[in-house]
Amino acid sequence: MTGREILHKMKILLLSLNLLQKGGNPGFCKPAVKAGFGSSSAETGKGKSKMWKHITHGYHLVKGKSNHPMEDYVVSQFKKVGDQELGLFAIFDGHLGHDVPDYLQAHLFDNILKEPDFWSDSESAIRKAYELTDSKILEKSMELGRGGSTAVTAILKNGDKLVVANVGDSRAVISKNGVAKQLSVDHEPDKERQKIEDKGGFVSNLPGDVPRVDGQLAVARAFGDKSLKKHLSSEPYVVEEDINPDTEVLILASDGLWKVMDNQEAVNSIKDIKDAQAAAKHLTEEALARKSKDDISCIVVKFQ
Repeated sequence: MTGREILHKMKILLLSLNLLQKGGNPGFCKPAVKAGFGSSSAETGKGKSKMWKHITHGYHLVKGKSNHPMEDYVVSQFKKVGDQELGLFAIFDGHLGHDVPDYLQAHLFDNILKEPDFWSDSESAIRKAYELTDSKILEKSMELGRGGSTAVTAILKNGDKLVVANVGDSRAVISKNGVAKQLSVDHEPDKERQKIEDKGGFVSNLPGDVPRVDGQLAVARAFGDKSLKKHLSSEPYVVEEDINPDTEVLILASDGLWKVMDNQEAVNSIKDIKDAQAAAKHLTEEALARKSKDDISCIVVKFQ
């Protein structure tokens, strides 16, 4: 075998290994949403409820202008559990690496559904699962790195009950009769300054910059971030919302959208778009048109 042939075979082997590494977790989204790792700068997909045919969902992600790899991950699917059906939707917006949001994509919903009281007391189950998942991430910090992630999760139970939870600034917005209502809370350092200072931390507020925990992180609650954990919380805000005939749409998105668009603008911009995937894509494209430089991930669930 000539040297040139050996080199060619080595290139093929390396390419095959690289493709395997990029394969990702097939569990929740098909294709698995490892956004930004493939050749495409966008990841997209859609689906619908098997039990409630009028409920559809779509997602779209676009990498921002930063030099680091894509750090947004999503879950967007319906899952049959016995004779019941769950819609599982989530945005995980990572920082200082993609390993923590990757872990959340693979494990957070599993941990929530494993809680014995999930069906009887969803809020309690979600709080326990968030705490458990964060503790596992901190235990694996040597493997997962020093980074962290915000999260917003939405669980649709049998098409008529929505349970939303979040840490950080990824947001959930619902529209009923055309009126936008935010279901999550933006956990900004300034709003939780007293709690942070009581734990021995501080909130910086330098000219030209956003408030930051210990001068570093621009959210007061997050998964991971082991070096800041003494001053950070991973306790989620949790709320339940009834789905009724007036409910039109649910939007979940990372702050790459919300930095340039308010809740009502987002709802108004997709009110005439019937396809959920097209609506999610439209929101990301509108954010780009408004000069958003961050990674942008968006899930749209249509109820009509």
